[in-house]
Amino acid sequence: MFRSHSLGWAALVCGVAALWPALAADQMPVPDFSSNNVSWIAIDNELISPPSGPGPVKSDPAHPYYGNYAGRQGNYRVADLASPILKPWAVERLRKTNEIVLSGKTPFIARERCWPGGVPGFLLFPIQPLYFIQTPKEVWMILQYDHQPRRVYLNRPHSAHVTPSWFGESVGHYEGDTLVVDTIGLSDKTTIDNYQTPHTTALHVVERFRKIEGGKKLQVMVTVEDPGAFTTKWSAMQLFDRAEQGPMLEVACSENNGGYFNYDVYPLPQADKPDF
Repeated sequence: MFRSHSLGWAALVCGVAALWPALAADQMPVPDFSSNNVSWIAIDNELISPPSGPGPVKSDPAHPYYGNYAGRQGNYRVADLASPILKPWAVERLRKTNEIVLSGKTPFIARERCWPGGVPGFLLFPIQPLYFIQTPKEVWMILQYDHQPRRVYLNRPHSAHVTPSWFGESVGHYEGDTLVVDTIGLSDKTTIDNYQTPHTTALHVVERFRKIEGGKKLQVMVTVEDPGAFTTKWSAMQLFDRAEQGPMLEVACSENNGGYFNYDVYPLPQADKPDF
C-alpha cells in the first residue's frame, strides 16, 4: 500500500529536527524549516499566479470557483480551456473533466481519493500540516495527511535513468536562505493541480522554498516545464502559514475512502516495492 503506518514518525521528526543544528554547526548556516515542532499549512489548494509571465491554469471566468471558506456555497473547479499554456490534447483532457463537473458529478481530486499528490500537486493539500526533516545529505518533506513523504537528495545530480514514480526524483541544494528542489521522473498518473491539468513523464519542476515575513510564512516559487503538455515554461507560487502544533499525528486516508456522497471510489494505488 502507498500509505505508511506512522508509528515513530513523530519521534523521527522531532529527533532529527533537534539534531540538525548540531549537524550543521561546522557548515555554512542553512534555513531551518523544521526546528521546535514547527510545521507549515498551505493557505489554499490552488496555485497562485506569478506577478508576470505565463502562469498556471485558473478557473473558467464563466464558472468561477468558490472554496469552502468563500462565504457562499462552494463548488468544484471548472478549468479555463483558453489558458495559453495548454497544448491541444491537454485542453481536451480538461474539457472532459469540466463536463463531469458541469453535469453535477464529483471530479477526481487526489487528496479526496487518497492518492499521492505528485509535484507540484504536493503543495496543494490544505488544512493538514507539512513537516520538514533536514539533514546534511537529505531533506524529507512529509504531509501529515496520509503521511506522504518526499525525499530530496542534497548536492548530487539526477540519476542517468529515472523510472517515473509518484513524487519523481528530487535533488536539491541551498542558495542562501532558499532550498532549491529540482524534480524529474514524475508519473503521468498524477496531475498538476486540482483542475486535473495533465502532464507527461517529461515534466520538470523546480521549487524554491524560503521563509518570509520574519518566518511566519513559507513561500514556494514553482517553475514548470513539459514540452509534451505545455506550450511554454510557466511559473506559480504557493504560501504556507507557520504552525506550532507539536509532533505529527497519525492521519490515515484509505480507511475513510468511502462513497458516502454518491461519487466513484477509485482503487488505491498499490506497489510491490518502494519506488525510491
